[in-house]
Amino acid sequence: MFERPDAGERAVLVQLDLNQGALSERLSELELLTASAGASVEAVVGGRRAKPDSALFAGSGKVHEIADTLRAHDADLVIFNHALSPAQQRNLERALQCRVIDRTALILDIFAQRARSHEGKLQVELAQLDHLSTRLVRGWTHLERQKGGIGLRGPGETQLETDRRLLGDRVKMLKSRLARIEKQRRVRRRGRDRREVLSVSLVGYTNAGKSTLFNAMTKAGAYAADQLFATLDTTSRRLYVGEAGNVVLSDTVGFIRDLPHALVAAFHATLEETANADLLLHVVDAASEDREAQIDAVNRVLGDIGAGDVPQIMVMNKIDLTHAPAAVRRDECGKIVRVFLSARTGEGLDLLREALAESARLAASARQAPDDSPADVRDINHHLQ
Repeated sequence: MFERPDAGERAVLVQLDLNQGALSERLSELELLTASAGASVEAVVGGRRAKPDSALFAGSGKVHEIADTLRAHDADLVIFNHALSPAQQRNLERALQCRVIDRTALILDIFAQRARSHEGKLQVELAQLDHLSTRLVRGWTHLERQKGGIGLRGPGETQLETDRRLLGDRVKMLKSRLARIEKQRRVRRRGRDRREVLSVSLVGYTNAGKSTLFNAMTKAGAYAADQLFATLDTTSRRLYVGEAGNVVLSDTVGFIRDLPHALVAAFHATLEETANADLLLHVVDAASEDREAQIDAVNRVLGDIGAGDVPQIMVMNKIDLTHAPAAVRRDECGKIVRVFLSARTGEGLDLLREALAESARLAASARQAPDDSPADVRDINHHLQ
């Protein structure tokens, strides 16, 4: 409908107060997402509503304000930090005469840019088609007409029906390919289980420093950058932790508040690696003022993917910015619950290795405990959970 210019797009951001809280953090996050997608932020339009307008989300008066802001800054794109319905998106594009995207479409666009592996590209395309399918059903009314013209007359099928059928065929093919990849992943995981190697997954809010920590621990050279969703593809490496032997450490996609359900569904195979881990290292940006809300957002996604009960160690990263000392915190039962470190400077990495070695020893003891020693097994399982 609207052409994307070759140069970076100029965007107007819209963030409305719908009583969801943490407005400044949400806006800051939207600005980072916009920059990650390759657009420049020209202006921000705010406002307060009790609930979204059914037709325009923001209401007619606010849409006029957005239109004036667009013209004043010569912008060509409007980004809403909210989820828009197909009808709302269509109505806004008609009223503003420019492309309008919501938070979901923005995150999908970033994922499309970041995907590197074959699996990652398939997962992103599936998520995009899932998002597009709702726009086909109710958004593209201009396609609800019969094809016509020489060479264009079909067997009585409208353009919308054709698009919907082709989209459905593509979705079916993508799901089939991803199912095969997921099967291969399960075979590899069973082989790992037979070797009785502790499986550890790095999880956390996007840009918390997971990939930097992964590289510092494993020397893997995985892509790490100060941007949202720098990592999409799961990378696994063996990590030697002294007398306890090896563990398998996996770097995974970062989470974010209001992560689109289409992405969670499409990345099921990748996220399943997290749900099947023996231990999660929950990496937190200790320097962020919004860290508690970010921790809650990650835990909500972990619950959604079936990883809510996997044991966690909280890794408080970036202590070089908070000037806190490297340290290990234990609970009243002696279980390690937090490790304070800096992945960038390396301070505290030895403490994390010791924590992993302790977890690996406990897991090995649990596997070797005799069947007639339930008390010992319960005690070991308590330390791991």
